[in-house]
Amino acid sequence: MCEFCVKHGEGEKWYLQAQNYAEDLLSDLRRRKFIHNFLKYPEKLRAEVDKLDDLNRLPAFVQAVVKPVFVNRAKKSHYGQVLPLEDVEKIFEFITSVTRLPCICRQISVGTEQRYCYALSMVPPEDSQLGKIARSTGADYLNGPHTGGLEELSKEEALIQFREMEKQGLFHSVWTFVTPFIGSICNCDHDCMAMKSTLKKSFPVMFRGEYVAEANADLCNGCRSCMRVCQFGAINYSLANERVSIDPPRCFGCGICRASCERDAITLNDRSKVPAVADIW
Repeated sequence: MCEFCVKHGEGEKWYLQAQNYAEDLLSDLRRRKFIHNFLKYPEKLRAEVDKLDDLNRLPAFVQAVVKPVFVNRAKKSHYGQVLPLEDVEKIFEFITSVTRLPCICRQISVGTEQRYCYALSMVPPEDSQLGKIARSTGADYLNGPHTGGLEELSKEEALIQFREMEKQGLFHSVWTFVTPFIGSICNCDHDCMAMKSTLKKSFPVMFRGEYVAEANADLCNGCRSCMRVCQFGAINYSLANERVSIDPPRCFGCGICRASCERDAITLNDRSKVPAVADIW
């Protein structure tokens, strides 16, 4: 279990605990202000990620001090974890409403509106404080030129979209807005600022998933479809064996490789039961 499961999940998966989505947590004015500023001023997120390049140029002994401070600050404010589709489905069993909105990361990194983020609420859309905060920012990209505002979806509609995004190679992640409040599920790839921070700039701002993928060599036909969608470079191909294998330390346990496998050759195992990666988050 990741440290959030210990701190915010009583030893269970923290993102499956309904109390971490409760809008009662939005009575905290500090949290409301954080969400408002996060949505209102996306350029601040870009500036913070750009600073990581400067930090990576510092001497190694300085980085050894600075990086833990940065990561610990992120864990307290805005931090994520990768999760597979079956856990998204479990979350949808207890939340009440889903709102699709433009992704702030894509707005920053590619400058276009891509609706890959889904705000979650334990109350009906018309009563959601999270939705009211988003609308109150007046941020142009949240209103969007294409769809005329935030989109209220049924949970069934949202899950259809999630499954389609998996086939396109996007993985799912939950995000806090002043931990432990979880406000959204995002669908991420290398345009995601969290991916850039974690993989390219060595400042992890999200945990690996609670699972690790494994390929069954007897079922694999070597088509390599899974390699094309893996965002983490965790899948290797042996030309001699004409089969793929998965490198557990590099696997984030998102499970999207399964969606591309026509032979059901890939399964997810509980990370805690794989000794080599049980403590790698």
